[in-house]
Amino acid sequence: MKTFIDLSIPVTNDVVTDPPALRPRITYTLHEEGAAQMLPLFPGLTVEDLPEAEGWAVEEITLSTHSGTHMDAPWHFHSTTDHGARRSPTIDEAALDLFLRPGVKLDFRHFTDGYVATAADVEAELTRIGHELAPFDIVLVNTAAGAAYGGSNYVDTGCGLGREATLYLTARGVQVVGTDAWSWDAPFVHTAARFTRERDASIIWEGHKAGRETPYYQIEKLHNLESLPATGFTVACFPVKIARGSAGWIRAVAILGA
Repeated sequence: MKTFIDLSIPVTNDVVTDPPALRPRITYTLHEEGAAQMLPLFPGLTVEDLPEAEGWAVEEITLSTHSGTHMDAPWHFHSTTDHGARRSPTIDEAALDLFLRPGVKLDFRHFTDGYVATAADVEAELTRIGHELAPFDIVLVNTAAGAAYGGSNYVDTGCGLGREATLYLTARGVQVVGTDAWSWDAPFVHTAARFTRERDASIIWEGHKAGRETPYYQIEKLHNLESLPATGFTVACFPVKIARGSAGWIRAVAILGA
């Protein structure tokens, strides 16, 4: 029997999952209001004609393509990829066969907030779990941000993966990665502090910018990764097809069992 584990967070007004300027906004229309909306569409209809005087429920949502659990396309990272050889793909250009593949979970919950994981960290974790990466494996990173979801400090929590670690994965044929943190990179508040000290711009968004060299797709704001084994599951993560989009929302699901 197959077991399905939801790896997605909801789009909601009630939980802080983004900086203030990027938070989604949902306006709810309940059935009583929906009944009034229906009347102009059916001349002569009254509210009393409708079952229990109820119409439809509808929601209007203002959000970005990076709200909720979503997948970044290479276009989000930079305008070109393959070292400038071609335009970066947008989310509607993604090959669908990338998004139903075996999953691998790296447990990086022990790393401090703001830590930038290296290729050596990835290699050590793969050794610990006894897994050799195969092309098209979907690699999910469980950080401390998973446990912080629901609190006010979620955006600033967890480690990130830097350029070196990202290229380690893509060099082995990995084309889709994901994290339960707000970003694949270390939280901006920690990177900003480093930049103030070091004045090295190469540390800014370095995991994302690795996509300039090798294209890859990146899931952010996953959830429930602590419920997964290290291997032995399939990830389904098809993005919504948004024309020329830098990202698309997904309902990420892990599938366990035969």
